[in-house]
Amino acid sequence: MGTATGSAFDTEALRRGIEGNTGNTLLSLYADDAEIRVIDRNTQPSHPRILHGRGEIAEMLDDVYRRDMIHKLDRCVVQGDHAAFTESCQYGDGTRVLAESMITLRDGKIAEQILIQAWDE
Repeated sequence: MGTATGSAFDTEALRRGIEGNTGNTLLSLYADDAEIRVIDRNTQPSHPRILHGRGEIAEMLDDVYRRDMIHKLDRCVVQGDHAAFTESCQYGDGTRVLAESMITLRDGKIAEQILIQAWDE
């Protein structure tokens, strides 16, 4: 695969996961003990929503992918054990969401993610 460790982050799997119809592919990119901190107008920086482990992440993804919306990975940059990506989403009614994530990788899996999102109101 061109890397010494063979554990490089698969950005194409990230794209397929984000742009897919379920959260399953995306979920497979997370370490079992991964943590996501979500920051938006409802869960502000001093009180972020924190998801611990694949179980809680799966619940969030199931909720998101049940909605009438499309998701697109706009860009992703990987440098060593860190990556950043921008995701744009649009609900069926035209409402747009933009999410920026900074992730920490461990053995090619997402170990930590800080997700900052904003939406049309």
